[in-house]
Amino acid sequence: MAKQHPTLSEIAGEAGVSVSTVSKVINGRLDVAATTRRRVEQLLEKHRYQPRGNGERRAVGLIDLVFPDLTSPWALEIIAGVEEVTHEAGFGVVVSAVHDRKRSRPGRKWLENVRARCCDGVVLAHSELSAQQQDQLDALGVSVVSVDPVGSPASSIPAVGAANWDGGLTATEHLLGLGHERIATLAGPSDVMCSRARVDGYRSAMRGAGIGVPEGYIRHGDFLPGTGEELTGELLDLPEPPTAIFAGSDQMASGVYDALHKRGLHVPEEVSVVGFDDLPEARQVTPSLTTVRQPLRDMAQFATRMLFDLINGNEPETTRVELSTRLVERDSTAPPKG
Repeated sequence: MAKQHPTLSEIAGEAGVSVSTVSKVINGRLDVAATTRRRVEQLLEKHRYQPRGNGERRAVGLIDLVFPDLTSPWALEIIAGVEEVTHEAGFGVVVSAVHDRKRSRPGRKWLENVRARCCDGVVLAHSELSAQQQDQLDALGVSVVSVDPVGSPASSIPAVGAANWDGGLTATEHLLGLGHERIATLAGPSDVMCSRARVDGYRSAMRGAGIGVPEGYIRHGDFLPGTGEELTGELLDLPEPPTAIFAGSDQMASGVYDALHKRGLHVPEEVSVVGFDDLPEARQVTPSLTTVRQPLRDMAQFATRMLFDLINGNEPETTRVELSTRLVERDSTAPPKG
């Protein structure tokens, strides 16, 4: 039987250091003590460690980051958070896209690429795996974490999200506090966990104020600007259109702006708008967008650190993390006209 090549984890254990330290040595990073570097290099030479080749699966200091779509500024925030942590650890990042907005799972070819690239771990960003894909990654020894999960992840997959219910509640309470009663919400897909939570928070705030939600005031789509524009047009055609709109993402909110502008309606004088995410564009639009900030970069960093715990053979202290959201008040909300 051919001799098995050691993994990074096995070499790290023998050297008495972390996997990240071994990866730094392999990648020529200078932020490793000289004595530690020599010890690791001696073990790499002793075991004739080769990071690639012959189709064998060996850890090489590489993380695969999976997105459903890469065109959103949301994705850039997640990438920045993951890259900051992987860079500190001496790991590289490969970004994979599903390229299908109707699906959140990567295809069969993706798994083949993960195997060929000898990835150490996977970060699922608003993506998910089939049970078969999860089993195959388990068989390969590839650790997985999820950030902003689409649905409820498998119990074996640590996940980091935001306090979406609180965010929906806070956004709606802000509009109620300004005196609005006809408040509509534009939400993401109804089968997506964060979207449902934001709508539930909205409903709770309306219920707490003793205000019923009129028929047609909750509309679902994707989180993109075109959907925000289309759904806003439908709201404005209602017999009693809303005086305020809570959009499920900042991108949807930009579509709300477009629809209102085409109808000759002014923000916030005639319709108030609140978004969700606090992407850089929220500060750049006119008027600047009041929005709920979810700490996307922090979420990505937290999830990636959990992944390194798994790669290093340690169980994370918790497998479900929810980071707080907060309202950022800018210029897109005001008391209702008249």
